Order: sequence, then C-alpha cells, then structure tokens
Amino acid sequence: MAMSIEMIKNVLTIKTDAIFTTALAAIMLLIGYWVKNNIAALRKYCIPAPVVGGFLFMFVTFFGHQTGAFAFKFDTYYMSPFMLAFFTTVGLGASLTLLKKGGFLLIVYWLVAGIVSIFQNIIGIGFSKLVGIEAPYALLASAISMIGGHGAAGAYGKTFVEMGYPVAMEVGMAAATFGLISAVLVGGPLARALIEKYQLKPDESENFDTDVLNVNADQKEKLSSLDIIKNVTAIVVCMAIGTMISGWIGKLINMSFPTYVGAMFTAVILRNLNESFHFYNFSFSLVDSIGDVMLNYYLAIALMTLKLWELAGLLGGVLLIVTAQVIFLAAACYFIIFRVLGSNYDAAVMCAGLMGHGLGATPSAIVNMTAVKEKYGMSRKAFMIVPIVGAFLVDIIYQPQTIAFIKFFVQAK
Repeated sequence: MAMSIEMIKNVLTIKTDAIFTTALAAIMLLIGYWVKNNIAALRKYCIPAPVVGGFLFMFVTFFGHQTGAFAFKFDTYYMSPFMLAFFTTVGLGASLTLLKKGGFLLIVYWLVAGIVSIFQNIIGIGFSKLVGIEAPYALLASAISMIGGHGAAGAYGKTFVEMGYPVAMEVGMAAATFGLISAVLVGGPLARALIEKYQLKPDESENFDTDVLNVNADQKEKLSSLDIIKNVTAIVVCMAIGTMISGWIGKLINMSFPTYVGAMFTAVILRNLNESFHFYNFSFSLVDSIGDVMLNYYLAIALMTLKLWELAGLLGGVLLIVTAQVIFLAAACYFIIFRVLGSNYDAAVMCAGLMGHGLGATPSAIVNMTAVKEKYGMSRKAFMIVPIVGAFLVDIIYQPQTIAFIKFFVQAK
C-alpha cells in the first residue's frame, strides 16, 4: 500500500505510507526551490525551500479541511530518522579547535549568543503567565524557534506532542517562520543605524587569524568509497548511541528527553576524539551535504503535514511572544551587545548577524551581513565568527538550558 483513497466519515481521505509521504515531500521541496527562484521576496527573506514547498501543500490540506471535500493521512515515519541525522551532522561540525583558533572574540560572541538564548526563554515563560498560553507553546516561541529555527521547532514540537500538547508542531513552525521574516527585516537596518550613528569604518588592517577557516575546510584528496562509508557509519552510530543516551538521561531526570540532543552531543564527542586519534578520514563537506539533504527532507515532511486550522486560538499569543523577542534582541544589540563586542565596525556587522541567527537561522545571518558588507565594506571577523557560532557552537549552550526550562515549567499531560 503506497497510497489508498477511501471515504472516512463522508470525507474523501487519501492515505499514504512512509515512502510515499517522503516522495511527496521531496517533490514539494523541489517545487519550493522553483517557486523560491522565481519570487524575489522569498529570496530576500531567506525563506527555506522546504518551508515554501511545505506551506504550499499545507494550504491544499487547509482548503480540504475547511470545505470538508478531502483530507490526508500521512505516515511520517521517516521524519524522525531524518531529523536525528541532521542534528548529528551539526554535532560533527562542532570541532572545539574552532574555539581555540577563533580567539577571544569568537568566545565572547558565543557566550553572548548563549546568554541571549536564556533571556529568550525567560521572556517566553514570562509572557506565558501574562497571556495565559501553556508553557510548551511559549517555549516554542522562544529560544527553540528563535535560535534553533525550523529544525529545532519541529524536533521539540514532536517531543511536546508526545508530552500531550497536540498543536506543538504548528506553533513551533509558525513561530520559526515569523522569526525568520523578522530576522531579515530588522538585522540590516539595525547595523546601518549603528554604523551611521558612530561613523564606523571597516578595519583595513585585518590582523585576524584566518586559520579558523581551515578547521572544517576539505582536504584536496578525493574520498574513496570506503571513506564515504566510514563517514556515513559515524553518523548512523552517533544516532544510535545518542538515542540510547537520551533514553537514559530521560529516565534519570524523569522527563521526555529529545533523542537528537543526545545524538548531537555524541557527535561532538566523536568529532573531537577523531581530531586527536584519527579513527577515520572525516569529510566536513560530505557530512554537511548529508545534513543539508536530511534537514530539507525532514522539514518538507514536517511542514507538509501541519494542520493549520489547529493554530486558530494560539496564533495571537504566539505572535505577541515573537514580537517581544524581536524587540528584546534589537534593543539588546543596539544598547549592550554592540559595546560588548567592541563598539567597532565588526561589532555592528556581528549584531546584524546575531539578529539573523538569533531570530531566524544562520542563512539569515549571512544575508544580513552581506547586505551590510555590500554597502559599507567587508568584516572578515564577522563573516568567520557568526556562521560558526550560529551553525554549531550556540547549540552547546542553548540546548541544555532549554531542557532545564522544559524540566521546570512543562508538565506532561
């Protein structure tokens, strides 16, 4: 049974199995890329292709639901392994050599991003009390979807659904999408305001150790098929061990512990042991490409199967929390973080980057910084530090503290 059509309660219901669901999601992903390539606004706001394709399909299911004409029943079995694989590849990218080679400014920026994520969760919980939204939904509009983006929103959403909060996936994806759009709307103008106010100029001397770029750079030699198998095996083994560890930690602290957090940290440990002992020929570009495919597939399935109509009563509260997050981060960047990072041109560009990945995702950070670069000049420091922290290192801080918030504020139903 790949696909079957039957009448359930007078509604034409299309049922698909796991492979068919994945194939449909993959096609929607390609349609998403095509639409994105043809609509400038989607490119400007860095809306990911799976979000475009998934949303398009979601409107089809929404139409079917509103008219009562048809419905879908998807088997989303592959979503979890794809998600696990993606977060494992993030962990494999997090070489602690980056911290050593990135120098003092990288560590400061990393800590700033981590502290921001804690404040985001405090804001979320504070507003949940004010507007009467349940804690998991408020947390999904906080660090999870702001720092973590769509990937984390879906992953934690799944955990919350298992804990008895049925609309968690929808809330997480909605919050992540609002965050993504705000990230690109606010980041560039904020940096521009700082640059104009303080008459900042790019630092021409560039006495910055670019060695940090070599950590995840590729070796020139071609990978043998055995090398490829070893790299993939490393991912799968981290997924398995990480899932086991997550299960144990969950029992230990008596809560539903997300499997991918265990997998990600197992991968961080493996990557850093491999740098010392060279168990296998690690290829970042291969692992990164696999992660990219996994993320795209997982997001396409997650978004395609959302039930938009279930958001109705929560949307206002979620929007309110996201708006508060945007105002908080913009104010923090303008008044505090700019000074902490050194009150110079690099600091202004890094603030644009932080607005990008602190509300959206790392690509949004790059878009914001590129917009500033094209007008005012290059900041090598910002372009090296922000993507590394946004893509890998920030998870090391924001994941454990978010789990602490869940432990204290979220009750399983």
